[in-house]
Amino acid sequence: MGRPLRLESAGALYHITSRGDGRNLIYLQDDHFELFLQILADVCERYQWVVHGYCLMNNHYHLLVETPDAKLNQRMR
Repeated sequence: MGRPLRLESAGALYHITSRGDGRNLIYLQDDHFELFLQILADVCERYQWVVHGYCLMNNHYHLLVETPDAKLNQRMR
């Protein structure tokens, strides 16, 4: 069963999290953390997101993101 649809609104703050499949590691080397942060920076620049906080763990991450439009679901793809 899928999760309920996320309510989206312009200027909202979202807690975004993702975990490795089966709680497996998603960052295997230190430079993978850096690559993830670079990709996140590129996404933020492209869609004008503001990251208020983040936590990168070996098998998951948490982001606190503010979006200027109500298209988070579309932008996460």
